[in-house]
Amino acid sequence: MEDNSKAAYCAEHPSKPHPTSRSQLRCQHLLSTARRLFAEQGFHQSGMSQIARESGIAVGQIYRDFANKEAIITAICEESLQVWLAEETIEQAIAAGDHAAIRSWIEHLLVKESEFENRRMLVEILAETGRNPLIAQLNADTLERFRRVLGMALDALIPGATQACKVRICDLSLVLCWGVLAGEELIPGLDADTFRTYAADLLKKEIDRLSTLPEGHACL
Repeated sequence: MEDNSKAAYCAEHPSKPHPTSRSQLRCQHLLSTARRLFAEQGFHQSGMSQIARESGIAVGQIYRDFANKEAIITAICEESLQVWLAEETIEQAIAAGDHAAIRSWIEHLLVKESEFENRRMLVEILAETGRNPLIAQLNADTLERFRRVLGMALDALIPGATQACKVRICDLSLVLCWGVLAGEELIPGLDADTFRTYAADLLKKEIDRLSTLPEGHACL
């Protein structure tokens, strides 16, 4: 491996399984096992030896595919990001000038139900960002990617809004997304579906408000 983000084919293309590739199937099985262990026990309590034992893949083979545990975490997050961001979908909507599809994609960011394992992974990343430089870089890369994709959508919907306004909307979106996910872990009995819909409605109203402002007008 040349760097931590390149964990063979499965890390580079985690959502595009190759049915004839034994290495791809092996990597997918490893990622599935690691995701479960990370969700159940946390990053620190899930060592490479346990991942090897639970997956049935030799430790040496794991290290040939992944530089370290952080590389496995990165590959798992990439798999989730590709589904969540649906970049091809929004790029097609923008190219077609389909504002309804763009708004639907933004709503999808907030209302898409998150699996238990994804929520737990998020909590682990939040905890590790302040003390693990590799996880901090993963978080920074995710934020940059999220801002880029959502920024393109906002450019299409509210072209007259200032860059500061668009950054604020991106940050608000991320806070709402992650806030609801964290709330599902922290608040017993939380009606997550209602909160996701409420969060999406708040964001929609703010985008609508910005669309009525004169070009270049301040957000507030």
